[in-house]
Amino acid sequence: MKYSVDPKRVRPDGYSKVSGTLKYLTDLSFPNMLFGKVLRSTYPHARILSINTEKAEKLTGVHAVLTYKDVPGMNRFGIIIPDQPVFCEDKVRYVGDAIAAVAAESVEIANEAIKLIEVSYEPLPIIDSPEKGLDSNAPKLHPGGNIAHRSEYQNGDVLKAFEQCDVIVEESYELPRQLHAYMETEGGVVVPEKSGGITVYAATQHGFRDRFQLSRILGIPEGMIRIISSPIGGSFGGKDELNIQPYGALLALSTKRPVKIHNTRPESVRTSVKRHPMKITMKTGTDKNGKILAHQVKIVADKGAYATLGPAVLDFSVEHAAGPYIIPNIETIGVSVYTNNGVSGEFRGFGGNQITFALEGQLDRLAETLKIDPIEIRRKNLRKATDLGPLGHRIAPTDSASLVLDEIQKIVNQSKKSDNASKWKRTGTGIAIAMHGGGLGFGRLDSSGGRLLINDEGKIEISFGFEECGQGLLSVIENLVTQEIGCSPQDIKIVIGDTEVVPSSGSSTASRGTSMVWQSLQKMKGPFKKKICTQVSKLTGLPEEELYLGVNGVWHQGNDSGPCITYKECAIQVEDRTVETSFHFPTTPDAVNGGHFLYSFGGIKVEVEVDLLTGKVKVTSIDHV
Repeated sequence: MKYSVDPKRVRPDGYSKVSGTLKYLTDLSFPNMLFGKVLRSTYPHARILSINTEKAEKLTGVHAVLTYKDVPGMNRFGIIIPDQPVFCEDKVRYVGDAIAAVAAESVEIANEAIKLIEVSYEPLPIIDSPEKGLDSNAPKLHPGGNIAHRSEYQNGDVLKAFEQCDVIVEESYELPRQLHAYMETEGGVVVPEKSGGITVYAATQHGFRDRFQLSRILGIPEGMIRIISSPIGGSFGGKDELNIQPYGALLALSTKRPVKIHNTRPESVRTSVKRHPMKITMKTGTDKNGKILAHQVKIVADKGAYATLGPAVLDFSVEHAAGPYIIPNIETIGVSVYTNNGVSGEFRGFGGNQITFALEGQLDRLAETLKIDPIEIRRKNLRKATDLGPLGHRIAPTDSASLVLDEIQKIVNQSKKSDNASKWKRTGTGIAIAMHGGGLGFGRLDSSGGRLLINDEGKIEISFGFEECGQGLLSVIENLVTQEIGCSPQDIKIVIGDTEVVPSSGSSTASRGTSMVWQSLQKMKGPFKKKICTQVSKLTGLPEEELYLGVNGVWHQGNDSGPCITYKECAIQVEDRTVETSFHFPTTPDAVNGGHFLYSFGGIKVEVEVDLLTGKVKVTSIDHV
């Protein structure tokens, strides 16, 4: 009996979310719990002359006041470069840098204690733009200077190609800082354990990486740190880096009591990572028919005060500078610059959004100059299924770019044409397409894995080290397991987001979760089915080749009355019921830094209405492919 997907089925966490019964990590409370607050800098750049915590320590209800002197391990964190202080020692570099943390019996007392901490500052010159940071006379924000990362790619002879162009368009595009604005701001509870370790209930997109970073900060083995990281009330990349975890952990170990920290919205706005502001200058040339001959790109990214995932974001932007187009002569230079602005890090799209905005704007401007259709100029330059990737590297063959553009063309053709009859209203239509690499790219640690078993409850248990942060991963897992194994949703138990009980699957980022779940199942389903059917065959005497996994148990071909043995019976009678896998995300065979192998493609058609009197722009329809 095979299981078929019910299109009306509700996602596994649907009822608990809409009813409000789901406990997010910031909803949790524990006995004897204290509340934490972090004192942060009000200066964007200053030298710390002194920190006096005596008044805060004497306040009734305060149980701990910590500064950099109380960090037992490494007073730094950062996914790629650990350059961000847990607590600042001698200098602050942005409005939001942490200086001290308090644990108290209430949020109100903690807030009052924070106000009593006296910090003496000496203001320093402020670098509030990448351009200022690149000035040779600018103060150095870090020992290595103000350049956080450089990335570039070149192919062909751009200058010579421009001489052969009939049309050249040069334009600069400025993309602003952007807040993730997840509904659940950063927060959670850290519980000290009798063993001297901790359990961290806090939102993150990579529990195992958080465990590694916290181990260095706390000076204790990773095995003493348990990270429970799901469910999360939104992330979009913003919770990939540590946020409140170091402070909650230090306070919990200091007080030997659970400590809860939950950022208010203003605290989140000040301290969370943001999308990288970028200034992108593009010079693009074509022949008279619209064939792109030369493409020159300069990217300047505002890194903010610390590195986080900035280097990888810039690499991604450089990689995608040509998008889904084949350009014979290209030169892309990117630089990420430290400033005293808020920290820039990962945000959905990972630097691809900014470069796509600029690139698609160039295509529209070229089409307008050449007086040809915007879809046609894209089609003339579009990659084919077996073309190399944007860095000249081998990638998975796919004709998706062409398929997306064809569907966009159909939608445009089906749209009703507006006559712009209103005197003060004008309407317009725009299209854009994009190519986006999945996974972390060549040269980056990108391992994954999963576990499949029949547990003691008689459920098919599927385990991954991923997190459910609103993206629908639980639905993905449920759909894939039912389809690949042949069971029903009721037969499944999904276990994710707990470092103590799940295998390491890598980060819930870079559009990799769905792919990793599917690939894990492809590697596990065969051995799992064989292992179960072999043992059931011995128990029942039925031929192994005639047995298969289905709804509620193992079935015998030709007998539709029910399973010959249920999964609950398997839990009692079958001894070896577990299969695991571990592997690396597929990467290009070519040694190009950060180059991806699997790419997805998308497109959009948007209709807008512009009021010529007020300048108001109204989006009247959006179609996605």
